Amino acid sequence: MAGQPELVRDVDAAGNPAASLDHALVDDYLEFVVARCRPNTLLVTAYHLKVFFSAVPKEPTDVVTADVFTFITARRKPRQGTKVVRLEDGEAGLSARTIKRRLAGVSGLFGYLMTRDDLAVKRNPVPTGLAERRRGGNRGAPLLRTPRTLPRVLGPDEVEGMLGTLNTARDRAMVLAMLPGLVRAISEATVAAACKSRCRGSRRVR
Repeated sequence: MAGQPELVRDVDAAGNPAASLDHALVDDYLEFVVARCRPNTLLVTAYHLKVFFSAVPKEPTDVVTADVFTFITARRKPRQGTKVVRLEDGEAGLSARTIKRRLAGVSGLFGYLMTRDDLAVKRNPVPTGLAERRRGGNRGAPLLRTPRTLPRVLGPDEVEGMLGTLNTARDRAMVLAMLPGLVRAISEATVAAACKSRCRGSRRVR
């Protein structure tokens, strides 16, 4: 894809949102997304493709797996210096979850191009995982490891705001009945994570 792709948002005659990156194959895929997904999915997919092809300025038919690895490496680099990290996972680059969402949109594009019989695209350059050789056979490792984070505890004002969005007394009663169990589950998960952090690196003696 020559130059930096520009995402153009529009509305069709029926009032539905439309998106274009001014590239024939990509725009064909976005029209396919319109036919099978919600409008928000279209806009998110178009944005993910814009980000990817801004970093990988190639024609879609020329993209290889090495380009995907280069994209991942660039996104994992610190964005605001090595000393600025997220409290959620302690990392400085773009979060693994965000990168996986980007790659899901790119993988969908190449899945569409592979299905068409008028193109020479025979494989999807976005791998589903990494080959890992272990005893007993080969097993796949995830392409990106996402950290297992604890759920964030809502404050009193946020709980009141959530309850205010419920339409019926029945819904509010159900949520209020679940709140004590949720608080207990979060507390237990917090204690378990703290114990695991303290015991990391220790050895069990029998």
